[in-house]
Amino acid sequence: MKKLFILVSIASLLSHLSLSSQTQQTSPSQEVSDEILLQLYEGARVTDIVDAMVTVGYIDIGVMDRNIAPLWRDVQTMTHRFSGIALTVRYGPTNHPKNPGVDLSQPENYMQYRKWRGMWYSQMSSEPFIPQIKKGTVIVMDNKDDNDTGTTGSKNIMEWQKRGAVGLVAVGGVRDIDEVIRQKNPVYMDYTKRGRGERIGRNEFIDMQQPVVVGGVLVYPGDMVVADSDGVVVVPRRIAARVGQIAYQELVDDMKGRKRWYEELGRELDETVIIREEPATFFKRLGLPENPNR
Repeated sequence: MKKLFILVSIASLLSHLSLSSQTQQTSPSQEVSDEILLQLYEGARVTDIVDAMVTVGYIDIGVMDRNIAPLWRDVQTMTHRFSGIALTVRYGPTNHPKNPGVDLSQPENYMQYRKWRGMWYSQMSSEPFIPQIKKGTVIVMDNKDDNDTGTTGSKNIMEWQKRGAVGLVAVGGVRDIDEVIRQKNPVYMDYTKRGRGERIGRNEFIDMQQPVVVGGVLVYPGDMVVADSDGVVVVPRRIAARVGQIAYQELVDDMKGRKRWYEELGRELDETVIIREEPATFFKRLGLPENPNR
């Protein structure tokens, strides 16, 4: 019995040490700052991120539905691409009266309409997340079933951009689309779910900086978001550093290989084959392990 007790105790200790080791392995990713992750993910490609996710056991996780696609593309400047840190927002269909309770066909009720309208924008469907936008923010908006509402338009998206937002990923709910495209505001959404009407009488703000689901993917505040013509992928913050490093290694390797083919085929070199900093040097400069797989 005494031997059995000793064996059980040793097994329990080994299990505890194993769990502690696992925790230590995951904690560095959680501790990496926004600034370091933004540098690590600059220029990242969706395909490299997806491959890197697989190498750490995250197969078919974080990849949004193909319907979540870029609203526009510019393959010369690549300005439709972005990577950044998720700020999550949720809007939903209203359960309040969809009119101010008066006959709006009567001119004398116009001021009643204006009061109702102001109440809706200031209280029911406001944008309290704006102060939290900073450099590198990706606004991830769950606005499913929001009654054909244009929650995002050509004006407010520019305010978000001025504050540092690098892109928007949304179920839909975008209007003024011609202007948004002309302004080159990076937007990824399901085009069939674009919104035409304004918010009043249609949707409500629910919450922010809480988990949301967009394109079939669970997104937490602080997760890394990468978007390009291949779609959108979300990297959980707990594995973001290692995944970013592995993806960077793959990107540099691809650039080197493609550059050789460019030269053999006599193609003019472009920015997609300009070799970036060697991975080990880059990682060391960022204060990350030189080999993410060791």
